[in-house]
Amino acid sequence: MTTAPAAPAVLPVLLPDGASAASPYQSYVYAYPHKTAYRELPDRPPLRELWAGESQHALSLYLHIPFCEVRCGFCNLFTRIGGPDGLTTAYLDALDRQAGAVRAALDEGAGFALAAFGGGTPTYLSAAELERLCDIAEHRMGADLRAIPLSVEASPATATADRLAVLAERGTTRLSLGVQSFVDAEARSAVRPQKRAEVEAALGRIREAGFPVLNIDLIYGIDGQTEASWLRSLDAALAWRPEELYLYPLYVRPLTGLARRGEAEGPDRWDARRLALYRAGRDHLLAQGYEQVSMRMFRRAAAPQAGVSEYACQTDGMVGLGCGARSYTSRLHYSFDYAVDATEVRRIIDDYVATPAFDHAVVGRAMTPSEARRRHLVQSLLQAEGLALADYRYRFGSTPAEDFPAEFAAFAARGWLAEDTPDAGATTGGTSDGSGAAGAAAGPADRAERLRLSPEGLAHSDAVGPMLFSPEVRALMAEYEAK
Repeated sequence: MTTAPAAPAVLPVLLPDGASAASPYQSYVYAYPHKTAYRELPDRPPLRELWAGESQHALSLYLHIPFCEVRCGFCNLFTRIGGPDGLTTAYLDALDRQAGAVRAALDEGAGFALAAFGGGTPTYLSAAELERLCDIAEHRMGADLRAIPLSVEASPATATADRLAVLAERGTTRLSLGVQSFVDAEARSAVRPQKRAEVEAALGRIREAGFPVLNIDLIYGIDGQTEASWLRSLDAALAWRPEELYLYPLYVRPLTGLARRGEAEGPDRWDARRLALYRAGRDHLLAQGYEQVSMRMFRRAAAPQAGVSEYACQTDGMVGLGCGARSYTSRLHYSFDYAVDATEVRRIIDDYVATPAFDHAVVGRAMTPSEARRRHLVQSLLQAEGLALADYRYRFGSTPAEDFPAEFAAFAARGWLAEDTPDAGATTGGTSDGSGAAGAAAGPADRAERLRLSPEGLAHSDAVGPMLFSPEVRALMAEYEAK
């Protein structure tokens, strides 16, 4: 039996984004530990040692392109605006060198179950450069892009016919378009210079290219946005019958354009407005035949799922290429330096481009058994389908309530757990002495009992996730100095 860690008390959640402890918008938890908990690795472990003994039959591959044509007012992604002549070529050269070093560190039989190009804006690259990016993924890394799900992010201005043709021919199954708002005044308020006519034209080209899944990103909580304008934006998106929609609450983070501009309304009023807009958007999409996958993601019923594969984000590793990408092994999450400030971003990209060898991890965070439990919870509980209790017991020999009683008591007290789910400490096929032997024998296939968030719990996902952060990770995040 795996020994369960001692359960810490639930600490006040105070995160670098500046949210108050009572806010439902603490932080968007798309990965754990948070990137601001990473630190320089003094021993710089060789990649071959990090990947030795890791399960490598169903890896995820992510390639990061840190370039955009403009920087939106809300953006804190690792990206720079444009670049001198030759920089994208030099970046792809470095990406190719890194891919060679990483592939050499993996087992000969390592395989990939899905791939993604993100950024930044991958379609900032020219059509020829996108061909080369695909070649790096296929010929250097060995990922068969036509046989696995491939997701690519794009912006309206860069979703040109020649670029889209390359991506379609190379096997892209999901094209995600960052729109944020179909209302021109709201786009200007979010410091996103675009016109609705340009967005509609890009959507027409994307549909003509024939990608199986179109995703449209929208943002709520923009200054001046009302429920009526929010629903108009949603209806404009729905006119294209996207297979997926992501609804993001607006965050104003340090060093971004909106942060420099200052607050337009008090935090309590803004929280209330964002919650009201979220609920209006959620209810509207449910009424239009969409299914809720998470707080942010909605999928049209019966639409193809570009991400279906054997990869499981809770357990399987990820290989990240590019200076804004992370990689995950069971023992260490690692990356490169991170920044938002334009000068710092340029410095990091220049250092990456000048790096001759990429055979060691530079920045990261070790994964202890306790942190692995927290990551499994974060990656499962924030999904509408919830966490399979048998999976958790099979992997850890315990239950969420045994490991984190204070956190789950707090969730229950707030009404954030679904009423029809079993108790967080329930077992599926476990033995009477609590050893978990029978649960392990049953294996992860037994998923009858799930621990799920209530609709209100899903609405508060950006508070639920941070409540599962360890005290150590919170301390590192609090110490992090934005740059």
